[in-house]
Amino acid sequence: MPPARSPRIVEISWGRMVVDEVGEGKDFKLWPGGGRPWDWTETGTRHEPGIQPADVEELLANGATRVVLAEGFEGQLRVDPATLRFLAERGVEVQVARTDQAVEIYHTLAVAAEPVGALIHSTC
Repeated sequence: MPPARSPRIVEISWGRMVVDEVGEGKDFKLWPGGGRPWDWTETGTRHEPGIQPADVEELLANGATRVVLAEGFEGQLRVDPATLRFLAERGVEVQVARTDQAVEIYHTLAVAAEPVGALIHSTC
């Protein structure tokens, strides 16, 4: 049985995303075989210091061995250095980019059937 593919982002614009078999929303956590809306309040995430280790744990728990983190269209969302250390300690390759580029990277990996997870922020 082949590994589950990460869902495709069908559409993305400022403040809105549509993800195959996941739904419509503003920000998403995506992983092989699924995903869900990303609610920053669950982990206390803010633009500074940015994406927290707790934000990426669910991606790894769902089989992601590569992770793409979107900083927003204008690069306003940071990535806490603790998150990068957390991923490195687990041998997870991570790429950080502005949202438009992050979506391209994510799609390239997903189409290649890589076990990729992503945190995609659709505004700033």
